[in-house]
Amino acid sequence: MRIQQLAYLDKIVETGSINEAAKQLYLTQPSLSNAIKELEEEVGIQLLIRSKLGVSLTEDGREFMIYARQILDQVQLLETRYHKNTSRKQTFSVSAQHYAFVVHAFVELLKSVDSKEYQFTLRETETQNILDDLAKFKSELGILYLNDFNRKVLLKLFKENDLIFIPLFVATPHVFVSRYNPLSEKKIITLEDLEDYPYLS
Repeated sequence: MRIQQLAYLDKIVETGSINEAAKQLYLTQPSLSNAIKELEEEVGIQLLIRSKLGVSLTEDGREFMIYARQILDQVQLLETRYHKNTSRKQTFSVSAQHYAFVVHAFVELLKSVDSKEYQFTLRETETQNILDDLAKFKSELGILYLNDFNRKVLLKLFKENDLIFIPLFVATPHVFVSRYNPLSEKKIITLEDLEDYPYLS
């Protein structure tokens, strides 16, 4: 097993495509495929599932990738420690639904961490894409919401993808109105209170 093979696998997982990974690595597609095949034979497990839509990690591949990323990060630390030029940074990616608090928290994170050591990515997307990003190691964190309507389905998907859901807070519905709106004088607003107002959905 060579570090180069782990780096190749990391690039394939990042791009979701052997062809695209080969282009970015300046390799031929057969050469890259053979390198991964040799790695799979050596470790005795299938790492990737190949389909018309691209490639994704198998369940064994996801576990293998956890250890591979640790090795690659340690190599990065060694290269940095001994002043060798390298373009690889530790990555930290977050996939989330569109929430203002996520953007605010992400900006605060950027301010508090040395950006020279990390490559940060915030991806605002849909629920299924968030789950896919986590399962394929494209993101370390996913932020979405559970409610009575989607809870059962999402908890099942979390389990199927070996994901852990950790609640951040409980939110209740809010209505934002102008301070000059008569509704601003109320502490609680009902749906009936909103019936006479225009809306977009």
